[in-house]
Amino acid sequence: MVLFSRAFIRKRVISLATTASVAATSFALAQDPTRTHHVRGGVQYAADRQEHSEEQPFLSENATAMHKMMANMIIKPTGDIDRDFVEMMVPHHQGAVDMAKAELKYGHNEQLRRLAQEIVVTQQQEIAAMRLAVGEQLPPSAASPTQPAPVPGPPPMSHTSMNASHDSTGMKMK
Repeated sequence: MVLFSRAFIRKRVISLATTASVAATSFALAQDPTRTHHVRGGVQYAADRQEHSEEQPFLSENATAMHKMMANMIIKPTGDIDRDFVEMMVPHHQGAVDMAKAELKYGHNEQLRRLAQEIVVTQQQEIAAMRLAVGEQLPPSAASPTQPAPVPGPPPMSHTSMNASHDSTGMKMK
C-alpha cells in the first residue's frame, strides 16, 4: 500500500483545482468568446457589458496570458530544486511579458506603455539568465514587440567586392 504525505496530496488537489478552473474558463470562452471576467480584490467584474466592449480584446488577451501562465507553472517535481524553480518561474515571467505586450498593443498611457516595454525587456533577460544558470540553451533572439521587424536589405559587401568597385586611386569606378 502506498501512502502519500499531506503536502503531496495538498499540492495535487491544488493542481487539479487549477487545471479544472483553466479548463472551465477555456470551455466558457469557447462557448462565448465575447464574455470575459477579471477579478480584483476578490470581487468579480464582468467585462461583457456594452460600456466595456472596446476593452474586450485587451481583457481577452490578458485572460489568455493568465491562464497559460497558471497552467504552465504547475510542474512535476524532478528532485532538482534549481531546475524546478526555473520551470515554475519561466512561465511566470512569460506571463508578465504577454500581459505587458497586451498593454503595448491596446494601452494609451505613455508612462504605462514605457513601463510595459521595460517589463518585456527585463523579464526576458531574467528568463534567459535563469535558463543559462541551469545549463539550458537559449532560443534564437526575437525582435522587440514595439520595434518594426528589420527590413531585408542588400547583402553586405565583402572587402573584395568593395575593392573591385574602386580603381587604384581609390575613386569609385562607373
